[in-house]
Amino acid sequence: MHAFDRTIKIAPSILSADFANLGAECRAIEAQGCDWVHVDVMDGHFVPNITFGPQTCAALRHHITTVMDVHLMITPVDRFISFFADAGADVITIHAEASPHLNSSLQNIKSFGKKAGVALNPSTPPETIEYILDNIDLICVMTVNPGCAGQTFINSQIDKIKRLRQMIESRPINIQVDGGITQKTAQAAVTAGADVLVSGSSIFNGGSIIKQHIYGENIRALRSSLRKN
Repeated sequence: MHAFDRTIKIAPSILSADFANLGAECRAIEAQGCDWVHVDVMDGHFVPNITFGPQTCAALRHHITTVMDVHLMITPVDRFISFFADAGADVITIHAEASPHLNSSLQNIKSFGKKAGVALNPSTPPETIEYILDNIDLICVMTVNPGCAGQTFINSQIDKIKRLRQMIESRPINIQVDGGITQKTAQAAVTAGADVLVSGSSIFNGGSIIKQHIYGENIRALRSSLRKN
């Protein structure tokens, strides 16, 4: 399991990768300097899209040497936690609305030796998790509505990130932002308190496994946009 730190981590979402070459795409973004690999699991029920299952995650595990960050946009979620743990996820994030007993679900994730995350939709208030922070390793703030790539950053979520950072205090909890992260929006999220940036389109645009240097250019440009501000 990866050690906790607050350094800024870039986590490309393979939702924007070439699905026919996912293993090679994971190797490419790691070779080009990403920190985590973000895997969006969607069920066509909790969100209006269908993507990957545990078998795909297990296959990708052989191609990922950094952190495999699995975001479960599925409900009911509890029956599937063990499958994704067995598939090799390092972090398993579930939505607050996806479990009727959220704290129990987080304890279940941790029982497999995994980091436990909670995702908050744009309309979900930070107070939803105020009394279970000690069982959380990561909070994923959705800065778009979950389900589709390429959406526009929702600026109201900056205040939510700030509030969460205050609530966390000294607890070893990462704050992740997911949705619409570009060179123009990343700094505001980091300034508010985020330390894991999920970015799909802005990293994968223009590149491919035969032009993977473009992934590197996009990752470096995202990091550089933070240093310039």
